[in-house]
Amino acid sequence: MAINQEELQPDLIHHSDRGLQYCCYEYQQLLRDHQIQPSMTEQYDPYENALAERMNGILKTEFLLEDGFPNSQLAQLAIEEAIDTYNSLRPHLSLDMKTPQEVHQNKTPNVEALGVLN
Repeated sequence: MAINQEELQPDLIHHSDRGLQYCCYEYQQLLRDHQIQPSMTEQYDPYENALAERMNGILKTEFLLEDGFPNSQLAQLAIEEAIDTYNSLRPHLSLDMKTPQEVHQNKTPNVEALGVLN
Protein backbone atom coordinates (compact mmCIF):
# COMPACT_ATOMS: atom_id res chain seq x y z
CA MET A 1 0.00 0.00 0.00
CA ALA A 2 2.78 2.44 0.87
CA ILE A 3 4.62 1.81 -2.39
CA ASN A 4 1.43 2.34 -4.42
CA GLN A 5 0.84 5.82 -2.97
CA GLU A 6 1.46 8.72 -5.34
CA GLU A 7 4.06 10.16 -2.97
CA LEU A 8 5.97 7.80 -0.70
CA GLN A 9 6.29 9.09 2.87
CA PRO A 10 9.90 9.84 3.86
CA ASP A 11 11.59 7.75 6.57
CA LEU A 12 9.10 4.91 6.12
CA ILE A 13 9.69 1.83 8.30
CA HIS A 14 8.19 -1.59 7.62
CA HIS A 15 7.99 -3.69 10.80
CA SER A 16 7.34 -7.41 10.64
CA ASP A 17 8.03 -10.68 12.35
CA ARG A 18 10.85 -12.78 10.92
CA GLY A 19 8.56 -14.68 8.57
CA LEU A 20 10.23 -16.15 5.51
CA GLN A 21 8.30 -13.88 3.14
CA TYR A 22 9.74 -10.80 4.89
CA CYS A 23 13.31 -12.11 5.08
CA CYS A 24 13.66 -13.25 1.49
CA TYR A 25 16.04 -11.41 -0.82
CA GLU A 26 13.30 -10.20 -3.21
CA TYR A 27 11.24 -8.59 -0.45
CA GLN A 28 14.26 -6.95 1.16
CA GLN A 29 15.35 -5.67 -2.27
CA LEU A 30 11.88 -4.17 -2.80
CA LEU A 31 12.24 -2.29 0.48
CA ARG A 32 15.72 -1.06 -0.52
CA ASP A 33 14.49 0.02 -3.96
CA HIS A 34 11.94 2.30 -2.29
CA GLN A 35 14.21 3.47 0.58
CA ILE A 36 12.00 1.75 3.16
CA GLN A 37 13.79 0.77 6.38
CA PRO A 38 13.09 -2.83 7.44
CA SER A 39 12.44 -3.57 11.11
CA MET A 40 11.90 -7.02 12.59
CA THR A 41 11.18 -8.61 15.92
CA GLU A 42 14.21 -9.69 17.94
CA GLN A 43 13.32 -13.37 17.87
CA TYR A 44 10.91 -15.44 15.86
CA ASP A 45 8.25 -15.46 18.53
CA PRO A 46 4.59 -14.86 17.60
CA TYR A 47 3.90 -13.40 21.05
CA GLU A 48 6.55 -10.71 20.58
CA ASN A 49 4.23 -8.67 18.34
CA ALA A 50 1.15 -9.07 20.56
CA LEU A 51 1.87 -6.06 22.76
CA ALA A 52 2.68 -3.85 19.78
CA GLU A 53 -0.48 -4.95 17.96
CA ARG A 54 -2.58 -4.30 21.07
CA MET A 55 -1.10 -0.83 21.43
CA ASN A 56 -1.64 -0.09 17.73
CA GLY A 57 -5.29 -1.12 18.12
CA ILE A 58 -5.75 1.15 21.14
CA LEU A 59 -4.13 4.09 19.35
CA LYS A 60 -6.41 3.57 16.35
CA THR A 61 -9.70 3.02 18.19
CA GLU A 62 -9.51 4.89 21.50
CA PHE A 63 -7.39 7.80 20.32
CA LEU A 64 -8.79 7.91 16.76
CA LEU A 65 -5.39 7.90 15.09
CA GLU A 66 -6.37 5.69 12.14
CA ASP A 67 -7.55 8.44 9.78
CA GLY A 68 -4.07 9.68 8.97
CA PHE A 69 -2.36 13.04 9.23
CA PRO A 70 -1.29 15.72 6.75
CA ASN A 71 2.36 15.28 7.75
CA SER A 72 4.63 13.16 9.89
CA GLN A 73 5.22 15.92 12.48
CA LEU A 74 1.51 16.08 13.36
CA ALA A 75 1.35 12.29 13.47
CA GLN A 76 4.34 12.16 15.81
CA LEU A 77 2.79 14.75 18.16
CA ALA A 78 -0.57 12.95 18.24
CA ILE A 79 1.08 9.60 18.95
CA GLU A 80 3.25 11.06 21.72
CA GLU A 81 0.19 12.66 23.34
CA ALA A 82 -1.84 9.45 23.08
CA ILE A 83 0.95 7.36 24.60
CA ASP A 84 1.45 9.86 27.43
CA THR A 85 -2.31 9.87 28.14
CA TYR A 86 -2.41 6.05 28.03
CA ASN A 87 0.53 5.71 30.41
CA SER A 88 -0.04 8.56 32.86
CA LEU A 89 -3.72 9.57 32.84
CA ARG A 90 -5.82 6.59 31.72
CA PRO A 91 -6.67 4.18 34.57
CA HIS A 92 -6.68 0.51 33.60
CA LEU A 93 -9.13 -2.01 34.98
CA SER A 94 -6.45 -4.71 34.79
CA LEU A 95 -4.22 -2.55 37.03
CA ASP A 96 -6.88 -2.01 39.73
CA MET A 97 -7.78 1.36 38.16
CA LYS A 98 -4.20 2.63 38.30
CA THR A 99 -2.23 4.00 35.39
CA PRO A 100 0.77 2.10 34.02
CA GLN A 101 2.98 4.92 35.28
CA GLU A 102 1.59 4.57 38.82
CA VAL A 103 2.13 0.83 38.80
CA HIS A 104 5.63 1.24 37.40
CA GLN A 105 6.51 3.85 40.01
CA ASN A 106 4.50 2.00 42.66
CA LYS A 107 2.64 5.07 43.86
CA THR A 108 -0.99 6.01 44.49
CA PRO A 109 -3.12 7.64 41.77
CA ASN A 110 -3.01 11.36 41.17
CA VAL A 111 -6.76 12.06 41.32
CA GLU A 112 -6.32 15.68 40.22
CA ALA A 113 -4.65 14.52 37.00
CA LEU A 114 -7.53 12.11 36.44
CA GLY A 115 -10.05 14.94 36.79
CA VAL A 116 -11.82 13.31 39.76
CA LEU A 117 -11.69 16.41 41.94
CA ASN A 118 -12.46 18.96 39.21
